[in-house]
Amino acid sequence: MAVEDKHIAYRIYIVAFFMLIIAIAIAVKLTNIQWVEGKYYRNLAKERTVKNFVIPANKGNIYSSDGSLLATSIPNYTLRFDAIAPKAEDFNKNLQPLCDSLSKLLNRPAQYYKTELLKARSNKNRYYLLARNLSYTEYMKIKSFPLFNKGAYKGGLITEQKTVREHPIGLVAERTIGYERIKPNGEPDGKGIEWAFKDYLNGKDGKRLMQKMAKGQWKPIRDENEVEPQDGFDIISTIDVYIQDIAHHALLKQLEYYEADHGCVVVMETKTGHVKAISNLGRNQNGQYTETINYAVSESHEPGSTFKLLDLIALFEDRLADTNTVYDSRGGEISYFNRRVRDSKKGGYGKISLAKGFEVSSNTVLVQAVYENYKNNPKKFVEHINRMKLNQPLALQIKGEGKPVIPQPGEKNWYGTTLPWMAYGYGVSMTPLQTLTLYNAIANNGEMVKPIFVSEIKEWNKPIKQFEKEIINPQIASKETIDKVKVVLENVVKRGTGSKLYSKDFSMAGKTGTAQVGYADKANLYYASSFVGYFPADEPKYSCIVVVHKPSKSKGYYGADVSGPVFKRIAQKVFTDVPSTNEIKNLEKPIPLQEKSYETFYTNSSKEMKTIPNVKGMSGMDAIALLENLKVKVKVIGVGKVKKQSIQPGEALRKNSTIILELS
Repeated sequence: MAVEDKHIAYRIYIVAFFMLIIAIAIAVKLTNIQWVEGKYYRNLAKERTVKNFVIPANKGNIYSSDGSLLATSIPNYTLRFDAIAPKAEDFNKNLQPLCDSLSKLLNRPAQYYKTELLKARSNKNRYYLLARNLSYTEYMKIKSFPLFNKGAYKGGLITEQKTVREHPIGLVAERTIGYERIKPNGEPDGKGIEWAFKDYLNGKDGKRLMQKMAKGQWKPIRDENEVEPQDGFDIISTIDVYIQDIAHHALLKQLEYYEADHGCVVVMETKTGHVKAISNLGRNQNGQYTETINYAVSESHEPGSTFKLLDLIALFEDRLADTNTVYDSRGGEISYFNRRVRDSKKGGYGKISLAKGFEVSSNTVLVQAVYENYKNNPKKFVEHINRMKLNQPLALQIKGEGKPVIPQPGEKNWYGTTLPWMAYGYGVSMTPLQTLTLYNAIANNGEMVKPIFVSEIKEWNKPIKQFEKEIINPQIASKETIDKVKVVLENVVKRGTGSKLYSKDFSMAGKTGTAQVGYADKANLYYASSFVGYFPADEPKYSCIVVVHKPSKSKGYYGADVSGPVFKRIAQKVFTDVPSTNEIKNLEKPIPLQEKSYETFYTNSSKEMKTIPNVKGMSGMDAIALLENLKVKVKVIGVGKVKKQSIQPGEALRKNSTIILELS
């Protein structure tokens, strides 16, 4: 009996020992969790119940120089339906009125929606797609429909919102306005103004600390945000909507008629370098013309005869020839190093002056003039080009500029034929915008200015940064040379290759160009037709270049025929046509324009308003512009979009009254 009791005691001791070991292990683990790993577990618990949510900043808008909205961010909604969420009684009672309402808004039969919603409920579909790409107004209407007005849990409406970038005036200047996106590999990418000024446009996202509640809901811990979002700044571009519309449609019409591959047009303000219009159109697989590549900025190619302007400048500056120096066109064909230079006119032009040779674009005359005077010192000729900095990119505000190619004597790409070939625009390469910058300098009495696409960065009506005129070269040539060249350029239109464009009512000056492209392979040879100049000729306000690639040879390919009419139409529309009713043509909705400028139209339309408009939901800058045009004084509280307005919509409009806008 004593032995048995002894064995029982041993068992109790062993069990107690193991329990003690377990108790010690638990105590060690608890101590470890509390003091050693405590910070990790506390952070883990906090991460799962407390979280910083990003508050996206409102992206800034892009405006034209005349105040038109070129790019803005708007909410875009996708609506889905949780067919299990509504109770059977609510679903059956509201099904028919819901389908009727959806039918009226989304233009599909009510029976279609009834069948689809019944099927979704039968299949227990909790994510049925109802509609995509809805505006805020459409979303609010659907939200008020029967059943859906009971809320997300009882009505089953699931809302997915994203912000999309829209161009209110359509595809006009779309490539220059540009975009910002994320590539499939996660890398950021973009083009144009959107990409170049993204740091200003995007603003800075805010943060708000929120705690997880029941049913997966989150609520703010504090009234204030941890980090307040900073909205992006607005960009004021140099684009003029009226001129842009003229240029775009003039180019489009000519591309369609000549069945060309692609083309571009740029209109620049002479004194400032402000790009008032830029259109880049290329033919897609469907035969339609769209903006995909910024040809004016990026496409560096042999300019052809438009390069001959540099021949005159160099010869006049070095006093090696004058406008009346006579050259023999030699039957329209000359040879250098067994390579022939021909005139477009068979048989040539006989003996003519240098000025006349330029006016009729005689290759033989210009090449002889340059080669005979610079063959022993070609560096002297090239230095004229280098001093104008035409051998360097313009360092534009937007990225993607093509590099100019100007061969330099002594380098490996300099051959015996290089100098004569340069004289008529071959063996060199320039973008249309670089060529335009040269001609604009002539129009601007020798001052070469950099093309500008953005004039100002603003926060509401407060300037943040302004971009002033930037001078590349204060005087590319003497006044005497500039004056001579101006006369010759005007004569090109009066009696030269551009004579078809001449109008006794309106003066223009410029140069035609017809360059062969891909001439190394005759099977793929095509023409690039161009015209570049300025208007009016006597007091230039705008310079313009038009380049059309690969026009149909059967319809014509000379610069005067293909590109010249685009130039003329722009010049006449901007300065001489004052129709009773114009339109700025949006690809979707035309904007009627009763006056020559969009600004005048906007002012006149504002005058017609008799009551205070509803500006709730508008960006602060848009609301300020609208109200100030109505002669109403505006005071602003906060940043963002208009949340409240002190004078209610519909109240009588009283000039010089003050309205307070509360923004969020």
